[in-house]
Amino acid sequence: MDGEAPRIAVIGAGISGLTCATEIAKLGCGVSVLDKARGPGGRMSTRRVPDLGVGADFDHGAQYFTVRSPELSSRVEQWSSEGVVAPWHGRIVALGPDGVEESSGITRRVVGTPGMNAICQRLAAGLDTRLGVQVSSIESDGDAWTVLDRAGDNVGTFEKVICTAPAPQTEKLLRGIAPELADRAAAVQMQPCWSVLLAFDAPIPVDFDGAFVNHGPLSWVARTSAKPARQTPPDRWVLHAGPSWSEAHLEDDAEPVVEALVAAFFDALDARPSQPAWCKGHRWRFALAQNPLADGCFYDRRLGIGACGDWANGNRVEGAFLSGLRLAQEIERALDR
Repeated sequence: MDGEAPRIAVIGAGISGLTCATEIAKLGCGVSVLDKARGPGGRMSTRRVPDLGVGADFDHGAQYFTVRSPELSSRVEQWSSEGVVAPWHGRIVALGPDGVEESSGITRRVVGTPGMNAICQRLAAGLDTRLGVQVSSIESDGDAWTVLDRAGDNVGTFEKVICTAPAPQTEKLLRGIAPELADRAAAVQMQPCWSVLLAFDAPIPVDFDGAFVNHGPLSWVARTSAKPARQTPPDRWVLHAGPSWSEAHLEDDAEPVVEALVAAFFDALDARPSQPAWCKGHRWRFALAQNPLADGCFYDRRLGIGACGDWANGNRVEGAFLSGLRLAQEIERALDR
């Protein structure tokens, strides 16, 4: 790399953004990660509920991840040795109109410990990570880019900007500075997901830990308190509604959504309803890409503008990781020219 190392802003502290930031920081670049949330993780975030006791957390976004690529496999080995991840050997089934069926195939499932966000916390710890910063616009500043927050204040000036926000938000940020890239993000259609978090004083009497639901409004349910390194009581469950149902009820208030999905939960289990001790609804407005990009990421060397994320590489956590890794490689090649 010739000349002074560039300053690079990475918008978004999810797995793709933090992976990309970690890799380009190794090149000697000055990297700043900007995220509007109170902690890193994105859709790998973990919801803490102090009223339920210390450690009574919920993985309310990504539930686990699979490991198929050698790149992620090597990272998982490292993270495992550090206590950041562990295999999840829970019994996973499918729930259909005919009852419980064993989930087909042998899948290696891994979770962050003690929560899914542990991986992102590990990555963010070695970076200049600025939380509570909601980026609203990017403006040209001659040979560099000025990043502005929601209040219009200058967050910093950078030679390169990487956006890892969901496709509609990426499109909005890039529209005025990189219209061709914005068009690519705009072509990705995102689907929502309503999530419900439940805590019960007594365990729900089922002998599985997670289930794909093949009928009704739900698509997935999981006993999040049964994952490795989690505090067991109270019995905590996460419900995910399917994209079609979530889309139809996207703007509904949380209370009727929670009521409908809790009823669907007990219906899917074919169990007598039990009153939760605590419940909460959470709307993921941009949860799944209906038509993710085929390229994994995109980067304009001339502008120094790029984007990555699960929406650019197949929705999965592993896809998001590989998307961030690939974009970092694109940037490294451009710097070596």
